[in-house]
Amino acid sequence: MVSRQEFDRIFEAVRTWGRWDPADRGAWNRVTEEHVRRATGHVRSGLVVPMALPWNTRPGPDNRKPALHHMTDLGDVESPEPTTHKDFLAADYHGKGVTHLDALSHIAYRGRLYDGGAAHESVDAAGARFGTVAALGPLVTTGVLLDLPAVLGVRWLEPGRAVRAKDVLAAEKALGVTIGEGDAVLLRSGQVRRRAELGAWDPDTASAGFHVDALPLLAERGVCLLGGDGDSDVRPSPVPGVHSPVHALAVTAMGVPLLDNLDLEALAAATAEAGRYTFLLVVAPLNVPGGTGSPVNPVAVL
Repeated sequence: MVSRQEFDRIFEAVRTWGRWDPADRGAWNRVTEEHVRRATGHVRSGLVVPMALPWNTRPGPDNRKPALHHMTDLGDVESPEPTTHKDFLAADYHGKGVTHLDALSHIAYRGRLYDGGAAHESVDAAGARFGTVAALGPLVTTGVLLDLPAVLGVRWLEPGRAVRAKDVLAAEKALGVTIGEGDAVLLRSGQVRRRAELGAWDPDTASAGFHVDALPLLAERGVCLLGGDGDSDVRPSPVPGVHSPVHALAVTAMGVPLLDNLDLEALAAATAEAGRYTFLLVVAPLNVPGGTGSPVNPVAVL
């Protein structure tokens, strides 16, 4: 467990407020054209691996607000050729059922968004005016997969297993990677595989993810993005009174957006076969003015 006082000390230690212009792109300002050019050097085979979960319209313990998908045109209303088929999509995507990106307006801590602005002054019923997903735009950078089950020789991490700083260092050594400035770090816990084999459970109650003591290390390395097959937070939270401490540290203190609910099983297989755990990562969120995030289908290219 981490006391609230210690958590606030960590928050101050990793905080990057006032560092970048534009501020509402946060750590994505680390990714320069040179970073993008270097990232393309990870492309060797040309294998493209998508990482989004299927659009989930079925309710369950891990999908309390199912996404919507229904047909609006079955090709039976137009007289001239060609006929068309149309459908409708909608989602309350900030949950556990949809792969999505968290923008910097998504998380406030002690009433403040990233860079220190008051949340109530920047976000209202019309949307956000700071830290929007539209301000982020697309990201192309080096991705690093931390495949913890592969490192530990297990099928998956059990819900509630915390990934600490020492685990990150051990994974770097075992996988032959070094997390660097402007890199995106993706944590595989094996949650998707566990769900497929054992069934769904409530990840708000128990899930594997980063412990808060891993965040100073990731801040020191200068990451631009965190993601995982959960939502990056270990649950139950180790910080009393803070239900998502990694969200608060990454998004609000460090300006690092989060990718939640990835399917990393195909990427784990591809990186294991290739014998390397770095790749070109492309994240292209929807251009939603005022949006606090977006459904997304990130792509790794090996």
